[in-house]
Parts: sequence; C-alpha cells; structure tokens
Amino acid sequence: MNRYMLFLIARRAGAGILTLLIVSAVVFFITSLLPGDAAQMILGQNATPETVAALRQQLGLDQPLLMRYFSWLGGMLHGDFGTSFASHLPVTQLVGQRIPATLELAGITTVICVPLALVIGILAAMNRGSALDRFLVIATMATVAVPEFLVATVAVLIFAVKLHWVSAMSFGSPDMDLVSYLKAYALPVLTLCCVLVAQMARMTRSAIINQLDSPYLEMALLKGVSPLRAVLRHALPNAVGPIANAISLSLSYLFGGVIIIESIFSYPGLASALVDAVSNRDLPVVQLCVMMFAACYLVLLLIADILTIAFNPKWRS
Repeated sequence: MNRYMLFLIARRAGAGILTLLIVSAVVFFITSLLPGDAAQMILGQNATPETVAALRQQLGLDQPLLMRYFSWLGGMLHGDFGTSFASHLPVTQLVGQRIPATLELAGITTVICVPLALVIGILAAMNRGSALDRFLVIATMATVAVPEFLVATVAVLIFAVKLHWVSAMSFGSPDMDLVSYLKAYALPVLTLCCVLVAQMARMTRSAIINQLDSPYLEMALLKGVSPLRAVLRHALPNAVGPIANAISLSLSYLFGGVIIIESIFSYPGLASALVDAVSNRDLPVVQLCVMMFAACYLVLLLIADILTIAFNPKWRS
C-alpha cells in the first residue's frame, strides 16, 4: 500500500471512532430518557421513597446526566462497563455469556449466505435479460419485501409444527452430534439467509452488470475470452468495492437486527439480552449491547472501505 491509501484508511478509521463517540452519547442520553425509574423497578412498587432514593444514590442515578455520561464513558474506555442493575453482576460477565452464541449464529449464516449470494448475483448478471435473470430478480425482490418475522413464523409453522423436522427453539451445544446441530440452527439460519441472500445477490448483480458494460470487458470478450473467465478474472475483482459494501451492510444486520429472530426462536444471543435488559430497565446492559452492535457495524464498514481502497487501481498507482 502507498501513503495515499494508508491515509485514506486512517481517515476512515478516524471517522469510525468519531462516529462511535457520537453513538455513545446518543445511546446514553436516549436510554436515560426511557420511561420508568430503574431503582423503583428493582425494588418493586411497595418500596418506600427513602429506600428508592438510597438505591438511586447507590447506582449514581441522582447525579446530573452529563456527569453520569462522562463517568460512564471514562469507565468504558478503561474497560469498566459497570454493574447490572437487575442481577448486580458485572455487565461484561452477563454480555460475555451471550457473545459466543451470537458469533456462532452469525458465522454459520455468513458461511452459507455469502457464497450463495455471489453465485446467484453472478448467474443473474451473466444471463441478463433471460428468463433465469427475470426469475432471480423477481425472487430476490419478493424475498426482500417479506418481513423477517413473517418468514420465521411461517418456517416454524411448517417445519416445526406441521412436519416436526426441527425444534422451534434453537440452541446448539458442544456435545451435539452433527444432525442435532444442523436441526438446532436450521430455522434461524434459513430465516436470516432469506433476508441476507436476496439483498447481497441484487447488489452483486448490479455491480457485475456495471462492469460488463465497461469497454475493457467488451474488448476482452471480443478477443475470445469466455464470459465466465471474463467475469471471474476481470469483472469480479473490479466490482469488489460495491460488493464488499453490500455484504458489509447486510452482515451488519446479523449483529443488530436479529432481535426478532432471537425472540421467535428463543435463541440466547446478544439481541435477546438487549430485549430483556430494556424490559428490566437495566441501563448498563442496554448501553453495552447497543455499543457492541454499533462497533461491529462500523468495523464491517471499515473492512468494506479497506477492500474498496485496496482494489481501486487508481489509488494503487
């Protein structure tokens, strides 16, 4: 990499850090405006005002909002994410128990949906205007238009309730055999793939078609290069930037947008922990979960920017 490329990457990383700082302020102030009193919810409705006031002081909720934010931000920068209001355990311990499950679900879904989306997008682009292309375009558009909760609900009704092929509750364990493991993750992965594959395939098709219309690729085809070789050797590397952005935006959904999926399938991941924390007014857990989702989203965008910069021939020269 030359200096200009390193400068662009450093600027993207700096913008991501600044964005994360802004997100931290927005998250903290919005969660502080949630209705209800955390101390009152912990102690119950029968608690006396003196007891509630004492607990508010113990939790630091009696301090000014701005002071609480800087105290929370300083602790977060030093690795101290606070203590759960509900369980009185360190937030890192509660959230850390859910991270492996979320990463496992995200990893399995990524391994399946990314290659599948690339194949569908490339096939549709290479057969542009054909019956296969029209079918794939209509199928992907229809899939994108269907809400994920509807896909998940229909999948549970068909495969779990009617056919009894899999369980409606999904969680794998290390001592599972391969068949049980596949059954445990079949429905959530199927639902997520339906949402993600359609989005990534449409963007892949658009990026490949844009390259197929370029003069250099038309010249390669006129020289006798096969269409498949032209796409894989010439069009695909130059379309890495838009495809990487599409994949990153889609995969970011795996970390922040699976609340409905985890709720339907009773999957013990970060999203379900966030839902429980919001209902219990457990503000430290809510804040850490949202910050982790935002950080993962920004990291994926940074990776996409790095790939775009690395594969841009103008910036490499």
